[in-house]
Amino acid sequence: MTVFITGGAGFIGSHLARALLDAGRSVLILDDLSTGSMANIADLVDRDGFSYRIGSVTDEPLVTEMVDRADVTVHLAAAVGVRLIVERPVHTIETNVRGTEVVLGAAAKKQKLVVVASTSEVYGKSQAVPFEETDDLTLGPTSHSRWAYACSKALDEWLAFAYWREKKVPVVVCRFFNTVGPGQTGRYGMVVPNFVRQALEGAPITVYGTGDQSRCFGHVRDTVEAVSRLIDTPEAIGEVFNIGTDEEVTILELAERIRTATGSASEIVKIPYTEAYAEGFEDMLRRVPSVAKLEAVIGFRPRTPLDTIIEDVVGHARDRSGAG
Repeated sequence: MTVFITGGAGFIGSHLARALLDAGRSVLILDDLSTGSMANIADLVDRDGFSYRIGSVTDEPLVTEMVDRADVTVHLAAAVGVRLIVERPVHTIETNVRGTEVVLGAAAKKQKLVVVASTSEVYGKSQAVPFEETDDLTLGPTSHSRWAYACSKALDEWLAFAYWREKKVPVVVCRFFNTVGPGQTGRYGMVVPNFVRQALEGAPITVYGTGDQSRCFGHVRDTVEAVSRLIDTPEAIGEVFNIGTDEEVTILELAERIRTATGSASEIVKIPYTEAYAEGFEDMLRRVPSVAKLEAVIGFRPRTPLDTIIEDVVGHARDRSGAG
């Protein structure tokens, strides 16, 4: 089997490519390197069965060529990270929606399977914790760019299911919940690598808002395992799945646990949202997935404990910096 991964030089994409190659599959990736990096795939470029192209997921002829060469497409390419999303809403909407349209259009020609990456953000301000895939979505006002990402990914989902129903393109939608692990960059607002970097540098660990907001952090290894299984599960076609862990932690507690894990003396500093982001920024108090559906269909659910995830991220960061 040959798998085409858009955004394959990104954090999740590169881990998925590595796992698929290890499983004996061929992998093609496409990335424009706007948030991905060649460093993420440096160890893959000489491996048998691996090839890559540098280019945009909105390049229709290029994407069509790649989809034609593959049996399955995993569409990960997207604008990511809270800071990037808030600061560049036009880029966010155009990249996410147009890219998905191009991928699905190419797949429709030969009705090839597409796994579409979505996000927990689509649940918006819903308070129906834990979130189930059939829950209503509750987004904020269109005047706040904070919701541009959630809206664009929700539209991606609708588009995917429209192609499934109308054009018989087999699709699977994955809603990722805060996937973290070795190699993730904090450049675009990713909280765990940012906290780890700050702690190792002895700099203040900056918690936005009160720190009472809670999240569930899943290991990228578990995310990759779930996606790999979904590719091979016919029963998953036409369905949407939460992918994440249900171990909940407040952001303030996360900062404290990372400080302890690094042995850092860093001060934990709270920064109001008004200072960190544009006026009118909103955040969700809790974001917890139900993964019952995922486990029922593929026999697997992410279970890696948060302390193990933190250890992996800290260890990787120390290896890269040459620290202790």
